[in-house]
Amino acid sequence: MVIGLAPAAHGANRTGRMFTGDRSGDWLYRALHRAGFANQPTSVTSDDGLELDGLLVTAAVRCAPPANKPTTAERNACRPWLDAELDLLPDLRVIVVLGGFAYQQTLRVLGARGISVPRPRRSFGHGMELPLTDSLTLVCSYHPSQQNTFTGKLTEEMFDRVWDRARKLARR
Repeated sequence: MVIGLAPAAHGANRTGRMFTGDRSGDWLYRALHRAGFANQPTSVTSDDGLELDGLLVTAAVRCAPPANKPTTAERNACRPWLDAELDLLPDLRVIVVLGGFAYQQTLRVLGARGISVPRPRRSFGHGMELPLTDSLTLVCSYHPSQQNTFTGKLTEEMFDRVWDRARKLARR
C-alpha cells in the first residue's frame, strides 16, 4: 500500500486516479515500474492501461488542500476512507508513506485499529522502517513532489531504494 498526502488538484482530481497526470505521479509510477509493481512507467489517464501488481495507491485525505496543508477537520473527515481501504487488504505487509503528513495520519489510523504504534513516535525520516507487527512494516519516503525532486532532497536512486526494500519486505 502506498499512502500519499492528497490528490493533486490538476492530477488525480482531474484524472480520477491517484498520482496520475502530475509530476509526482511521473516519479512514483516510474519507480514502481522499475521495482516491478507496475506494468508500465507512466500514468497519464485512468484508462491508459496501467496495472499495479499487489499494490494499492491512495492518500491520507481526499481533496486537494490549500497549500498542501490539510486541516485537522479535513484529516478527520477523510479518515474513514483510509480505514475502509485498509479493510480491503487483510494480508497487507508493507505500507509506504510518502511524506510526514501521510506518516502521522497512517500511525493515527493504525493505532486506532489496535496496532501497537511505538510511543513516543519516531520522527519521520526518508528510508526509515517501522515494524508494526510480525507481518506489517511501515516504510517512509520523502514525497515525490516538485519541491523535493527539483531540489535534490529526493533523487530517483533514493526513491528506488525505498521501493526495492518494499518489494523485499512484501515477499517475506
